[in-house]
Amino acid sequence: MVQLNMALDPTRTGREAEALDHNLRRSIVGQDEAIQQIVNIYQMHLTGMSAPGRPIGNFLFLGPTGSGKTRTVEATAEALVKNPRAVIKIDCAEFQHSHEIAKLIGSPPGYLGHRETHPLLSQEVLNQYHTDTTKISFVLFDEIEKASDALWNLLLGILDKATLTLGDNRKVDFSRAMIFLTSNLGASEMSALMNPKLGFMPTAKSDSKEAACRTDDKMNAKVARSGLDAARRKFTPEFMNRLDKTVVFRPLGENELRKILDIELNMVQQRIFNASPDRAFIFHVTEGGKNHLLREGTDLKYGARHLKRAIERLLVQPLSNLIATDQIRAGDWIRVDFNADSGHLLFLKEAEGLPIHTMAELVDNSITMPVHTLSSGALFEGGRTQSARSSKRG
Repeated sequence: MVQLNMALDPTRTGREAEALDHNLRRSIVGQDEAIQQIVNIYQMHLTGMSAPGRPIGNFLFLGPTGSGKTRTVEATAEALVKNPRAVIKIDCAEFQHSHEIAKLIGSPPGYLGHRETHPLLSQEVLNQYHTDTTKISFVLFDEIEKASDALWNLLLGILDKATLTLGDNRKVDFSRAMIFLTSNLGASEMSALMNPKLGFMPTAKSDSKEAACRTDDKMNAKVARSGLDAARRKFTPEFMNRLDKTVVFRPLGENELRKILDIELNMVQQRIFNASPDRAFIFHVTEGGKNHLLREGTDLKYGARHLKRAIERLLVQPLSNLIATDQIRAGDWIRVDFNADSGHLLFLKEAEGLPIHTMAELVDNSITMPVHTLSSGALFEGGRTQSARSSKRG
């Protein structure tokens, strides 16, 4: 035996957990603690260090609407099984009465409609999104504070023993599931604490950045305490003790919303390519256009959801009209600017007939181009090609 006395670094993560961390940070903004907790639990699962006889992880996400709670769950599913819709979502607002629990577990034999009732949480439903490489289920109980006592009793068993008994006495195994519970408890108090930070504030001077960081840390600590206090007032100790991680999502400020705007614009561009690759075009929103979208989409109460609605209303719908009237065609490059005189976005055609490889150079590398057209070099027959880079303005 060789005695090494070598110092080890327990803060490092493995390759798969590192990839999950990277993918989550690409799509989730301003919620680093939630990402870190998910990555830590996933790392424990990969190494076989998870507690036996329990789900992979039990998470409670607290925070205002539009702060990214549900999006974080979807991004985790997308990163691990390549499908953001692989989340089994239970809207607890639909289970405020005890008799509605039959929709989850099915009716017992002998009850009217027993054979016609298909439980929402059967083993088949739980395993439907498993892949050859990743056999993990993602179950989301949304707005958990609205659940009835019957659902609470079911949850206690799932969170503690990873087992659910259906109406016909079949057992459902949750030991390969990540359980996410979301709640808006304490949202009004958290938003009130963060209210001075929202809006378009001047950037802090360099000599005061350290003091600004200390202020942010104190504010985040107050927000976290406010959310946890609200949860402890609502939930019983036996429920809180069954949770592995409780994460408070803080309200989003201007810097976070700017990053989310870029992500959402990339998603709109991806939507254009996915809708009809043979009619693909690209668009670029100038800083003036982005500022207009942020002004219209900044709302203290609704967070990033209000920003998404502003993008749909001010950008996506006008683009749809331009496509329908053949003002935008395949290979076009559209610049979206803000017209101060009219107070509206301005849509300008910068180039047309762009080959697919040129469009690929102009979009963010997170956007997947239509693969089957890449080999042809150009999408269009008879269309004139114009150098996009030479004509790029704004």
